[in-house]
Parts: sequence; C-alpha cells; structure tokens
Amino acid sequence: MDIPEEYSRKDLRVVRGLPVINAFADNWERVDQFQVYQDDLVIASYPKSGTELLSQIPSPRLLRTHLPITHLPKSFWENKCKIVYVARNAKDVAVSSYHYSLANILPPEPGTFAQYLEDFIAGNVSFGSWYEHVNGWWLKRNELRVLYLFYEDMKEDLQREIQKLLTFLEKDIDEEVLKKIVHHASFEVMKDNPMTNYKAAVIDLMDHTVSPFMRKGISGDWKNHFTVAQNERFDEDYAEKMEGSSLSFDMEA
Repeated sequence: MDIPEEYSRKDLRVVRGLPVINAFADNWERVDQFQVYQDDLVIASYPKSGTELLSQIPSPRLLRTHLPITHLPKSFWENKCKIVYVARNAKDVAVSSYHYSLANILPPEPGTFAQYLEDFIAGNVSFGSWYEHVNGWWLKRNELRVLYLFYEDMKEDLQREIQKLLTFLEKDIDEEVLKKIVHHASFEVMKDNPMTNYKAAVIDLMDHTVSPFMRKGISGDWKNHFTVAQNERFDEDYAEKMEGSSLSFDMEA
C-alpha cells in the first residue's frame, strides 16, 4: 500500500467535531452516504478495543467501524442492522493506542507516553474521547439492535461471550463448531494468523519492529506503563467523566 507523503504523521483533522486521522478526513460524504443492510453485522468499537477477537463469526456481511454513535450514517438508524459494540477499559486502550501510534505512520507522532496520555485524557486522539464513545453507544444501545460486550469478559471466558453473540445473531451451532470458533478467535491463534495480524496487509503502514498490530492482548497491561502519579491523575479525571454512568469496567484483571 503506497501512502502519499502528505498523509504521513500529519496532525489530526476535525470533521463535524470529531478528530480523525488526516488521511480519513477527505470525502467524508462517503461515510454519510454509506448504506448498511438489515442483515449486516457491524462490529463497532473505540480503536484498539479488541474487536479482532470476533472476526471469525460467520455473517452475511461483516463490517467494522470506529465511529461514535453520533456520527453513524443515517442508514444505520433506518435499517437497524445488528451491531456488536466492544468496549475495553480506558487505561488499557490508552496503552494499546499509544503503541499502535508509535508503529503506524498515519497518526501524528505520539511523543512520550506521558504526552500521549494527556492527549488521550483530553480526547485529542483519533475518533475523539473514549468517554463519549463508550457512553454514547451504551446510552443509545436500545434504540438500535446493539449487543454491548466487554473485552475483559471475552478474555475471561471467550466461549461464554461468543455464545452470547450467537444467541444475538439467532444462530444455532453444535458444540464442536463452537469450540473451533473459540480456538480460531483466541488472541494467541489470531496473533500468528496473517489474515488478522496485519503483517502483510499494511506493511507500508505499520512498522512491526516498533510494535506489532496485535501486541499482548491482555488485560491490565496499563500497570506496566502508568506511574503512580499518572494513575492518580487518570483516576481523578475518570471519576469525574464517568460520574452518573451505569457503565462499569474491570481495570484490575
């Protein structure tokens, strides 16, 4: 994939209040006009929230989006396809997004982790505020056909969460097939799969010697990156921004 120099490491651009990677900002009308069909399955998430684990699920058409619910094309509301939203705790998302930004040439230079963390807290990262993203989808989940899943739950018991998904999709499969799906959807297997680890598809976008697209796939890795002061700062801001929300995340797994 040949990426024009004009898009490499450029500042984010704001489209209708949403900061996005510069290369994604052109021709945004194509996003607005995108047609989703009622039998589509859409996997939605804030970036680096672990949706790769669901890519093995069969569907008539499988789509992915990082859009906040406020920026969905109107066809989503009109046709009401089934949507699986995957949320991951904010601290691990911040760490994973930082490493991704180090290796990918499209986002702006992330600087140090301390600098990136401040941008993350302020929502000055691609696709905006994590808080607005996860809460927006949570509050509107009953207005669309949304199954809201948590990455930490998938890491705890992938088979249980895939069974939830199959029930949501109204698919009945035998236990042996389920076990095969669970095996192929595991992080360990997908990390070595060239169809999911992006080593071949985005060779010009990602420097895997800096950080692989699929890095660790664990919960709680933030503890290896946050200083005590950063954690206290993050917790204070988190409590303020999540006040009144019924969403709860396991950050200690």
